[in-house]
Amino acid sequence: MTGLADGVEADLILAGIQRRTVRVLVLTQAVGAVGITIGIATASLLARDLSGSEAMSGLAQTAQVLGAAVISFLLAPLMARHGRRSGLMTGYVVGSAGGLTAVLAGVVGSMPLLLVGAMLLGATTSANNAARYAATDLATDANRARSLSLVVWATTIGAVAGPNLTGPAGAVADTVGIPELTGPFAIGAIGMLAAAVLVAVLLRPDPLLTAQRAASGGSAAPAGARTGSSWSRTAAVVRDRPVLGYAIAGLALTHATMVGVMTMTPLHMEHGGSGLEVIGIVISVHVLGMFAFSPVVGMLADRFGRPPVLAAGAVVLLAALLLCGSAPSGMSWQVTAGLFLLGLGWSLAMVSASTLVAEHAPLAVRTDVQGVSDLVMGLTAAAAGAIAGVVVGAAGYPALALASLLLVVGVLGCAARAISASRGDAEPTRRAA
Repeated sequence: MTGLADGVEADLILAGIQRRTVRVLVLTQAVGAVGITIGIATASLLARDLSGSEAMSGLAQTAQVLGAAVISFLLAPLMARHGRRSGLMTGYVVGSAGGLTAVLAGVVGSMPLLLVGAMLLGATTSANNAARYAATDLATDANRARSLSLVVWATTIGAVAGPNLTGPAGAVADTVGIPELTGPFAIGAIGMLAAAVLVAVLLRPDPLLTAQRAASGGSAAPAGARTGSSWSRTAAVVRDRPVLGYAIAGLALTHATMVGVMTMTPLHMEHGGSGLEVIGIVISVHVLGMFAFSPVVGMLADRFGRPPVLAAGAVVLLAALLLCGSAPSGMSWQVTAGLFLLGLGWSLAMVSASTLVAEHAPLAVRTDVQGVSDLVMGLTAAAAGAIAGVVVGAAGYPALALASLLLVVGVLGCAARAISASRGDAEPTRRAA
């Protein structure tokens, strides 16, 4: 009886830490999201002005996505050794430095410097991605998707506000004497620093270190042995649990679809005469679709399973691309509805696939698998962003939307294979838990 009582008490303590962790992550995501999204509507425009070429307008967003991919991979071993708090703080601080570098690039008129700043800005995306996984470190099978989705949802607060601050940020830039398009990056840098401070002060105890100690009977050492590289450890786990491979591929294709189309939308709208304020509103609608309904998505994933929700996300993405492909330049209901559905489809696929990654990755190599997953996701999206600029320059925005349908077909395939593979991986997952 004593052992049973002790086990119940330990579960209650961990459940309390989990609730506090999710609350803190919700707060930091809301603040940090302002920093990363406020520059979305202007990044491609600033890149076009500095480079003098519309074909290169997507490079800033591409560099940011690429930076997020590489930095996610680099943060993984840091978190494995020192916990989530160290990784999140580092990501936000580096991202803030990237925002200030982007401002300097606009002041001196340097496209290469803008790309450096954009890559550093990707560290904030890395931190946001790690935060969604941090919400699952102490979660149970019954609420893992909901915990992850709550942190994703928190991004709504800052992310919707961010693009709408584009106009005021431009006015602030004029006041302090820096280029108008750099104002959002300056405001964003402040938001990222604030998020770093919140993580440093409030994210205690660290959820990953707590999970490791609980799994090892109170020892500070991580559960399980760590041999080889992050790549080799991840490859071994994927071979043992194929559903992880399909989840990672689904994440990558989904994110590539969203980034490629979203990056070129401001340029497509500007061609039709839309100003920064109108573009900011459409991007806000897109971001609303990405994050606002995440808790509902999490409940659906916990109730009906992760792979079916991943498939539903692919269907919504198909509808979004068809709408975007039919949208005329400038402001239109097609581009507004298409961008909203693009965000909603991304949410369905992202929450479900990320939950698959979180629950099938063993604790001993959890950050390795998650870091590799975000690296693959980021590299694929970076390639899509770079190609998107070329496609739009050569054939136009509708052609980009229609070409992206091929990526979504791949997401559907990953969902179908995950449904089958997850059945075989369910028993190993229960044994690992």
